[in-house]
Amino acid sequence: MSLRLRLGLLFTLGIAVVITMAGVAFLAQLGSSLNTALDETLRARADAVTTRLAAAETSAPPSSSGDQRGDHQGEFSESDQVTQVLTPGGTVLESTAGRAALLTTARLQRASEGSLFFTTSIQGEHVRMFARPARRAGREVIAAVGESTGVIDDAQTRARTSIWAVGAPAIAVAGFGAWLLAGAALRPVTRMRRRLANITEYNTGARLRVPRTRDEVAALAEAMNGLLDRLQHALARQRGLVADAGHELRTPLTALKAELELAARPGRSRETLDNAISAAAADTERLIRLAEDLLLLARADEGADFLRAEPIILSDLVAASIRSSLAAADTRTISMKLDADPTTRIVGDPDRLRQIVGNLLDNALRHAPQGSTVEVNVRTTTSEGAPVAMIEVSDRGPGFPPEFLPHAFERFRRADAGRARMHGGAGLGLALVASIAHAHGGRARAENHPGGGAHVWVELPLHPSRARLRWALDAPE
Repeated sequence: MSLRLRLGLLFTLGIAVVITMAGVAFLAQLGSSLNTALDETLRARADAVTTRLAAAETSAPPSSSGDQRGDHQGEFSESDQVTQVLTPGGTVLESTAGRAALLTTARLQRASEGSLFFTTSIQGEHVRMFARPARRAGREVIAAVGESTGVIDDAQTRARTSIWAVGAPAIAVAGFGAWLLAGAALRPVTRMRRRLANITEYNTGARLRVPRTRDEVAALAEAMNGLLDRLQHALARQRGLVADAGHELRTPLTALKAELELAARPGRSRETLDNAISAAAADTERLIRLAEDLLLLARADEGADFLRAEPIILSDLVAASIRSSLAAADTRTISMKLDADPTTRIVGDPDRLRQIVGNLLDNALRHAPQGSTVEVNVRTTTSEGAPVAMIEVSDRGPGFPPEFLPHAFERFRRADAGRARMHGGAGLGLALVASIAHAHGGRARAENHPGGGAHVWVELPLHPSRARLRWALDAPE
């Protein structure tokens, strides 16, 4: 069942319930009003009968026969009005509705104690009655007056018929109107659905038309366009990753193939073979590192857990990374200076954090001039109101090109345009730094020193979210 039909049916049902309840309330109020008016009329007639009986008591001597036999009739002759005067025992003294008593023994008892309203049937017709005590000829009697409820019944019947005659078409018209309004309201949704069905991976730039209504449908269209923007960005990023990875893999694979083919030629010397094998091993090692970096980035994109968290003294970890880089620094006569706060402790993956520091040091050593100093600082500070541990690496090289800074942590991005191996790595070092920092709940930033050189730092929370690292802390060894 379509949403449009469901909305129409629900609205029709709601209107039917409202009209029914309003009709029932109207009929109840009408009946109550008419009965109240009739009761007031009966009370006035009873007062008149009581007054007449009292006047007869003072103006006429008591009768010992005629009035006791209950055969007085014709005092009240209206066809739709009833009057009876009865003794407390039930003997009819006066009546305009035959010799039969209209009050039962119980009603006579209640009427003798006070006023009583009730409804009875006389010759198949409903009659509203009112009885009260009175005095006639010095004796206590019960005066009962009544009137047919035919007028009330007819009024209620006409009102009920009018409600059905007007209510049923009104419900149908309201339901049809709700169906039309639902169709008009959902028409933009239908257009959006058709538009979305025509969007494929080949025309990812297509977007939905946002209605000018500024309602929920317009908000839905804007949200869908936002989703399409993110999907387009993700697809473009994936395509770029595949293209860049293919480009990066092609160079070492081509070199590896050439070296193996060269080594396979007959008549090669032992030294030539050793050199070919060494070059092939270096290319293989580069391929392995590139594959591992791509796998790590892919797991980070998918939100997969790749941390093995434990308490860490950050200064010790950074010092160990510097010791591993001393050999590369000595080849270019670059000194390394560490200023670390030994009390800085965090919870994180030591291997991944070593990878962060190693990538930052490699990047600094690659661009620092000979004889300069690479400075490394580890300290505790506050970022956005929360305490964080900061790892800073600074060099005195040329720094980042201004146009490159906004893209420094993107994948396969380099400050130079070259892509040969002599120009550096694959352009994944800083991207891995940002991904690992983000997995720890931190972030990475880069800037240029005013006096020259690059300044790159990573902020890591001192108290990471337990939910983020729970899988690692609870994982079995």
